[in-house]
Amino acid sequence: MPTKFSKETYLYWYELMQLIRQFELKAEEMYKMAGKIRGFFHAYIGQEAIAAGCMTATQQGDPFITGYRDHGLALAKGTTPNACMAELYGKATGCAKGKGGSMHFFDVQNRFFGGHGIVGAQIGTGTGLAFAEQYNNTGNVALCFFGDGAARQGILHESFNLAMLWKLPVIYICENNNYAMGTSVERTSNVIDIYKLADAYEMPADKVDGMTAESVHESVARAVKRAREGGGPTLIEMKTYRYKGHSISDPQKYRSKEEVDEYKQQDPIEKVLHTILENKFATQEELDAIDARINNVVEESVKFAEESPWPDDSEVYKDVYVGDKVPFDVD
Repeated sequence: MPTKFSKETYLYWYELMQLIRQFELKAEEMYKMAGKIRGFFHAYIGQEAIAAGCMTATQQGDPFITGYRDHGLALAKGTTPNACMAELYGKATGCAKGKGGSMHFFDVQNRFFGGHGIVGAQIGTGTGLAFAEQYNNTGNVALCFFGDGAARQGILHESFNLAMLWKLPVIYICENNNYAMGTSVERTSNVIDIYKLADAYEMPADKVDGMTAESVHESVARAVKRAREGGGPTLIEMKTYRYKGHSISDPQKYRSKEEVDEYKQQDPIEKVLHTILENKFATQEELDAIDARINNVVEESVKFAEESPWPDDSEVYKDVYVGDKVPFDVD
């Protein structure tokens, strides 16, 4: 059947989403079975279509910023699997020098600004990124990702007001996966449709299927075009679902197995795979070759992390203050 997007786009989506999925599965394995990863861990499994659709609708110079479920977006923006896995291991070769861990990925070269552990903090920081792009007249648009739980934070309203007042080039993307940790949207807000929060600020808003790369791309592309033309911000609510728990230690008693299975029938990777095969964009052998290549890349990232050195003790106070100057006696 005819498609709106090219063969190259679908193959790019498939490869990127498979990389995110396989990286997360391997990282989870190294956490649970091997005990190589410590601390918090929030997997992006199930939400891959958002990362894929946003990438094809934006330019490399557009900054991304998100919360602590950050591995998938970091990989999408170009942070290498080696640097991501090493960061999970706490190694010096990690994208945050082993200091950030799972929740604080950072890669300024690839315009990925975190990874933020404080719920909703990235909404204000993302608004600041957009202000910087506007002030410097770069033409870039900031994409600020947050979950349905973060939509309850007061900083969202302060940021929305300022962004509309100054017509900042920012796209606020709510990855609504139905649960803030273990609490459903219905239990925390009278406004179930999060995109309606934009109405109070006369901000353009949209609600899309976040399990479908095509829908994500089209919505983000519209919002980015508006922002680049000086039209200001947009709020996009992307209805998605995480197949794993809120974090790796989540027993998931707040939702049923039947509910999870129902959403797995909408798997974003399977949707793209179906379109590829139906349109003969690739043979099964070619897809198997892509899968094998991704598997090798992910396995190599584990080897890289295993063999990488731990941060030196001298790194403790670096990157904390501007210029690495410690304003107190550390002896």
